[in-house]
Amino acid sequence: MKAKRDVLFWFSLSFILIVFLSAIFANYIAPYSPYAIDPNAILKPPSWHHLFGTDRIGRDVFSRVIYASRISISVSLIAVVISTSIGVIYGAVSGYFGGLIDTIMMRFVDIMLTFPVFFLILAIVVVLGPNIFNVMIVIGLTGWMGIARIVRAEALKIREFGYVKAAKLLGKSDLYILFRHIIPNAISPVIVYATLGVGSAILSESALSFLGLGVQPPTASWGSILSEGKDVIQVAWWMSFFAGVVIFLTVISFTVIGEKLKK
Repeated sequence: MKAKRDVLFWFSLSFILIVFLSAIFANYIAPYSPYAIDPNAILKPPSWHHLFGTDRIGRDVFSRVIYASRISISVSLIAVVISTSIGVIYGAVSGYFGGLIDTIMMRFVDIMLTFPVFFLILAIVVVLGPNIFNVMIVIGLTGWMGIARIVRAEALKIREFGYVKAAKLLGKSDLYILFRHIIPNAISPVIVYATLGVGSAILSESALSFLGLGVQPPTASWGSILSEGKDVIQVAWWMSFFAGVVIFLTVISFTVIGEKLKK
């Protein structure tokens, strides 16, 4: 069983590495421009000339999936950086000060967690308007609550350690103690949560783009490619299939890596 888990972990890590390399070197890997239209190659099935087939206006789906990795991965990583930063600082402040401050801050987190996260994201994006910037910000601003709880629990323990009490006796400011002692020592479990959060952010971005509320045409993201293929799924299955497989494998891979890091 352990051997199987190790194989799954290394497969996941290798797949994520491939996705990142594809995003970085898309200009060299993709055989065509993601915007190149070929009127003579409309809805062509997978072949040696077009590995993932072509779409309704003759664009190469493989090239679009490769270039889309830049958008989907970048949006997700930036969103996770935003949510992690907010969650770490919020949780550290709540746990360090404790008492009434902690109670009020955690009640706010509890209230936020009562809302279904994706529907909250959906509502905010509808109000702000669909574009890449808004998607990154909204996903980041709605994904910090779990991290805040984790860091708060760590901060409650760390504030009782001797070196923190010694820093207080030496007259160090609360800001100094938070960023010198509390946050650095509470960050370890956050890495696992952030890894899992990337997969969740990819799903959110893909869902928003699929609904037309995320990345806008002609820019390609995995979700927008799925959306473009939904109307012709019966005659051109490949348009949605390959993007869907990449989304599935990427999310699963981040989940497997995150679970491995827990141990």
